[in-house]
Amino acid sequence: MATEEDSTTRIGRRPPRIAADHPHYKWVALSNTTLGMLIATINSSIVLISLPAIFNGIRLDPLQPGNVSYLLWMLMGYMLVTAVLVVTLGRLGDILGRVKIYNAGFLIFTITSVILSVDPMHGGGGALWLIGWRVAQAVGGSMLMANSAAIITDAFPAKQRGMALGVNMVAGIAGSFIGLVLGGLLAEWNWRSIFWVNVPIGLIGTVWAYRSLHDTGVRRPAKMDWWGNITFAVGLTALLAGITYGIQPYGGHTMGWTNPWVLAGLIGGAALLVVFCLIESRVAEPMFPLALFRNAAFAGGNAATLLGSIARGGLQFMLIIWLQGIWLPLHGYNYADTPLWAGIYLLPLTVGFLAAGPVAGALSDRYGARLFAAAGFVVMAASFAGLLLIPTNFHYWVFAVVVFLNGLGGGLFAAPNTSIIMASVPAESRGAASGMRATFQNAGMVLSIGVFFSLMVAGLAGSLPHTLSSGLTAQGVPAANAHQVATLPPVGILFSAFLGYNPIQELLGPDLLGRLSPQHAHTLTGREFFPHLISGPFHDGLVVVFALAIVMSLVAAGASLIRSRKVPETQD
Repeated sequence: MATEEDSTTRIGRRPPRIAADHPHYKWVALSNTTLGMLIATINSSIVLISLPAIFNGIRLDPLQPGNVSYLLWMLMGYMLVTAVLVVTLGRLGDILGRVKIYNAGFLIFTITSVILSVDPMHGGGGALWLIGWRVAQAVGGSMLMANSAAIITDAFPAKQRGMALGVNMVAGIAGSFIGLVLGGLLAEWNWRSIFWVNVPIGLIGTVWAYRSLHDTGVRRPAKMDWWGNITFAVGLTALLAGITYGIQPYGGHTMGWTNPWVLAGLIGGAALLVVFCLIESRVAEPMFPLALFRNAAFAGGNAATLLGSIARGGLQFMLIIWLQGIWLPLHGYNYADTPLWAGIYLLPLTVGFLAAGPVAGALSDRYGARLFAAAGFVVMAASFAGLLLIPTNFHYWVFAVVVFLNGLGGGLFAAPNTSIIMASVPAESRGAASGMRATFQNAGMVLSIGVFFSLMVAGLAGSLPHTLSSGLTAQGVPAANAHQVATLPPVGILFSAFLGYNPIQELLGPDLLGRLSPQHAHTLTGREFFPHLISGPFHDGLVVVFALAIVMSLVAAGASLIRSRKVPETQD
């Protein structure tokens, strides 16, 4: 008579699921949730590097003023939705089951990837199709992000939790940089392929998740805090949308901070978040348990997460502009090729994350998480100082070492910080805590765009007009035309560099270029004129941007060292 074990190995029989108490189950949970985090975060940056190919594919000129909003929402829509929803979905995971919400996220993410890849329209309609379905895709991504850390925390014993969270978090953080390289490679072939690549991975992950994961966490029946959810979602959306539109020019100003709609979004969003805090302090079952912030370690860990995310997100954008708009053209790369090579030249940043993250997670289990988290931020601050010291037209090996150090610092910080946060809450609140941590991380990425672009535009506004005007007139451009170009909003020049465009040819137009000498026209539209022209003003902006990043990193290092009055045994 065949045993049960024999019967499960017969051809055509499905092998049994590994039980939740099986010694190997924790590795199944780690590998699947790591895949989920990787695919979710890759998609936050894969579009970033592929924007020139996407705009060409849907026949939309990104340099037209009216199309800047499409560009910003393609960049920020995904991040904004994940920032808004992760707490709600983490809370739902606590109530309905973390695995149930996580599995649904994998399924939604896969289906929306298929829909994104078949965009049937062009122009503004094609852009709106992509923005709308990216928002839907972000719902699935939020389900994955909100519950992955909680599933791992449930599955692993305290002595291995830092290592496991380290692997998961490094996959999530490194995914945003892997997306840069992957997007550059795929966009060279076909812009739709940046969405196709999700489909087989999503199908495998979805089937695997439904067949292998168990809900092992503490599930507590509770009512949904609808008023809290509504005020939080509307308030944070209004605030972050206000920041998004504040970057754009308005009424003759270089930025839109005086736009009544921007002010309404900022003030109204902040007011709704205050109302949200009042609601959360009074309801019996809050979606955002403010009482958790009474734990100093939890509060400090989340403060460090927010500051680190702002600093790291701003770095990513500034480095892409630096490489695509200045350094690569000066070294002979065609503008059309700069997105791909920018991703490749940023590989040391990813290598630094991958080298430090799992090691820091494992060592923090033995020696304590706080020192590793704080040390990571100090290393990041040192790397920002290094970026301030190197010239705009740098030697690549120096740049590679500095960005590797930045990645190393981020890797040292990621897992210990997550371990501090997750170990400082009771088991039944891990889903909400995971969502809250992800909210601070994702909101920081959106804030970084507003903060760093605003600072960069402010830095450019001081020196760019004069530099542009004098540079153009030196090449024979009439003073009136040079002045007209020089008074254009700096954000347009910034986005040109970000997308790997040389805007001089379009700004001057074929008629004006045709009236110039062939030598002057060739110089103006060549690879070196525009990068040389903006390198000085751009460095002025970098000084302001990276100085703030240094301050944020050092403050975050201090926040990482905060202890609770009574430290849980599982934390260190």
